[in-house]
Amino acid sequence: MTLESGNPTAAQVLLDVADRRMRTGSLLLTSQYPADTWHGFFPDPTVADAVLDRVVHQAHRVQLKGESMRKIRGRAALNPG
Repeated sequence: MTLESGNPTAAQVLLDVADRRMRTGSLLLTSQYPADTWHGFFPDPTVADAVLDRVVHQAHRVQLKGESMRKIRGRAALNPG
């Protein structure tokens, strides 16, 4: 699912999923964007606030550093040995 297109239906679905999982279990989200830029991807600021309240404020964040494995493996494939 992508919110980049400003799709209000996708934003509402994400809110519904985040709200349901917040009350019943865990939710795993991945993003290549920093969390402080997520608000701008939502077409409705109220929905953005609601989703981010449920996701960001109760999250255990893991931020990876370094080059992507895709780049590392791609270089290794091009230069074997």
